Amino acid sequence: MINLIRVLALTGSILCQLALWSQPTVVQGTVFSDANGNGRQDNQEIGLAGVVVSDQNQVTRTDVNGHYTLSSDFPYHTIQITLPNGYLGKFWYPVSDQVNFALTPTGPQDHFIFVHASDCHVDSLNLPRMARFRTLLDSIQPAFVLMSGDLVRDALRVTEPVARGYYELYMEQIGLIPYPVFSGVGNHELFGIERDKSLVSASHPLYGKNMFRHYLGPDYYAFNYGGIHFISVDAMEYQNLFYYGGIDTLQLSWLNRELAATSGNPSVITFNHIPLVSGGFSFQAFDEDDYYGPNIMRVDGKLRHRHIVADYDALRKVIGNHPYPLALSGHYHAAQSASFELSGTQFRQTSALTRPDRFTFHDFEIRSGFTVYEVDHGAIIRSTFVPLNLPDVQK
Repeated sequence: MINLIRVLALTGSILCQLALWSQPTVVQGTVFSDANGNGRQDNQEIGLAGVVVSDQNQVTRTDVNGHYTLSSDFPYHTIQITLPNGYLGKFWYPVSDQVNFALTPTGPQDHFIFVHASDCHVDSLNLPRMARFRTLLDSIQPAFVLMSGDLVRDALRVTEPVARGYYELYMEQIGLIPYPVFSGVGNHELFGIERDKSLVSASHPLYGKNMFRHYLGPDYYAFNYGGIHFISVDAMEYQNLFYYGGIDTLQLSWLNRELAATSGNPSVITFNHIPLVSGGFSFQAFDEDDYYGPNIMRVDGKLRHRHIVADYDALRKVIGNHPYPLALSGHYHAAQSASFELSGTQFRQTSALTRPDRFTFHDFEIRSGFTVYEVDHGAIIRSTFVPLNLPDVQK
């Protein structure tokens, strides 16, 4: 009888803890214009109305005074906003009862330049390349930088201390860039999933995308700038030991709600790691590699190429009637573009920041570098590929 009482007591305690864990957190806060940059809303600083707030699942908007309330029971435990036109600032925080967003006014955004970079694979050997990148950014002075994945040398196949070291080095390096950097998740950010090499358990709390979320916050989000709606798409999925290009239905449902809450019908620019369309991967054989694994996988009973996102139709359906001029990506380490006549969308992959500085592939000269886009009144008027032009150190 005593043992039965103990079991019942323990069961009740566990159920109580589970009930407490499942209780949603009611988050309240204010999004405001922090004109003096002190992080507090002073008497003269206005709240910003109509700003989209979410927890990567539920979506709401701020009221006329910039206030919001959101009930969150989502396991990612972050609160984020879609930065409104005319403002920049930190757009996400861990969930707590009170989360305020102090945003900095930018002034007019009618004409601006932004940089799309990718595949910096930060490690000690790439620090000179990151320094060169910063020097070139200073000469360009972009409004912001999009970094579309493969931020770290590798988290797929390494232990936790090694992966953390790479992430912390990346955080240090982007902290040296004096322009806002919007980071997206790539395959090398997926911690430990190649368990035969990393020896990391799938039950590790930072497994998969959780290490990215720990250091960089939401793996998908959006922001407005200059009348354009930029969307960081998480195009990474994984099955057992291997990643593949994919967009899950949870993210698509969130994006559908986020766009529905967005005022007007702004043009959309997406950026993600694995491409939606890629001419370069047509050169790649479909054979399985002993170390890197298969190029073709069966997912939900259907064959798909690991290095192409198979969910473009679903993404395009959610974007709907928004103009969609640019779909940006990386992954291939070579700048390239593709389009379908009369479609209005350019599928653009930029090159890699990582070494080597140049190489030849199928008789094409490939250069390390990034792409600069110029926007005027919501129209993309120019794009330029900028080689890093930093020869590799000969050993």
